[in-house]
Amino acid sequence: MDERKEELNELVQLVFELDDSTKPGWGQMSAQHMVEHLVLTFRISNGKLVTECAFSEGRQAAMKRFLNSGKPMPRNFTNPLIGPDLKPLMFPGLDVARNELIKEVEDFYRYFDTHPESTPVNPTFGPLTFQEWLIFHRKHMTHHLTQFSLH
Repeated sequence: MDERKEELNELVQLVFELDDSTKPGWGQMSAQHMVEHLVLTFRISNGKLVTECAFSEGRQAAMKRFLNSGKPMPRNFTNPLIGPDLKPLMFPGLDVARNELIKEVEDFYRYFDTHPESTPVNPTFGPLTFQEWLIFHRKHMTHHLTQFSLH
């Protein structure tokens, strides 16, 4: 297995250490909000949700340089697609949300197995290849797992 895939799968497993009482070190998301947020980002990367990038091509190039750097995502970053407010929960509980995350990750791998040249658009970074999405998901998940003291 690709080293990045293995690392991503290990990060996904850390989500199972969350419970409803786990509080974030910053931000307003509950544990379930965070997992559902990850579900949505995987749905973008697996072709189920189509988005536009909020930034110009020039800004996207700068953002991709950041993506490929070793720098962590900044705390309290506001996703331009979501805005500052919490979205209503989609699932009846954290267990359901975690299981949905596993399903979306599996669909991410399947999507790129059948569409290897696809470049779904990330709302911040623009069109990303499979390898770029792996980098994004690792950086994004590490950010949120750190938010909940799991990484």
